[in-house]
Amino acid sequence: MGIFSKILAKLGFGDNEATLKPAPEATPIITASAAPAAPTAPVAISAVDVVGKLEGMAASNPQKLNWKDSIVDLLKLLGLDSSFAARKELAIELGCPAEKMGDSAQMNIWLHKTVLQKLAENGGNIPAELL
Repeated sequence: MGIFSKILAKLGFGDNEATLKPAPEATPIITASAAPAAPTAPVAISAVDVVGKLEGMAASNPQKLNWKDSIVDLLKLLGLDSSFAARKELAIELGCPAEKMGDSAQMNIWLHKTVLQKLAENGGNIPAELL
């Protein structure tokens, strides 16, 4: 399991069993002008309230973590390894450009933005100002 998969799991992505199963096959309806059957649409993933979950975690955390701006604080809030080695592994997993990998500050900024974007792509409701 990759680090990003752990992030998804900590935030409750995939908790709903319906998101893990394909949509049932639709019964075709035959009409006089029947067009070729369209492929079955996948089941919609219910949105995960990422911000609500993270704010709830932050409220009950004794540390004052700035998860909205810091990948280190975001990982700490989720109870995941926030070491440089773990962040570098996550950056490689998510395809960080080589020129950013040599500068930890640039890598961290890229990584934070990319993690939030990937959460949004996976059904998380990330506000535009955080992307």
